Amino acid sequence: MEPFQNPYMGLPGITPEELNFIQQATVGLTENQQKYFYMSYTTKRKSEQDMLIFCIIGTFLVPGLQRFIVGQVGMGLLYLFTGGLCLIGSIVDLVNHKTLASDYNKKMAYEAFQIAKMSN
Repeated sequence: MEPFQNPYMGLPGITPEELNFIQQATVGLTENQQKYFYMSYTTKRKSEQDMLIFCIIGTFLVPGLQRFIVGQVGMGLLYLFTGGLCLIGSIVDLVNHKTLASDYNKKMAYEAFQIAKMSN
């Protein structure tokens, strides 16, 4: 892909690290498979700003919301019933919201890659 034709540059809040990871993940895909990857990945990913908002809401209104959003239902329930592990876990998530978003996006990129590989 040409740098000026890179569709991932238009994703809101994309970081250089995420862009680099996606480009490396899609190297072996055909053009059709890259389209499937793009469609699947863009609907699932979370930007760092979105994750920050989820963490703020999870800290002050609904403990564990950020964990439910990233698919960690067990941790979400634990946070919900313990008040965000007495607010300490929620504050840690608030500080580490970028890592939560990055880990989630890598997981979604892997899933999107698997879906794209199955398509022909």
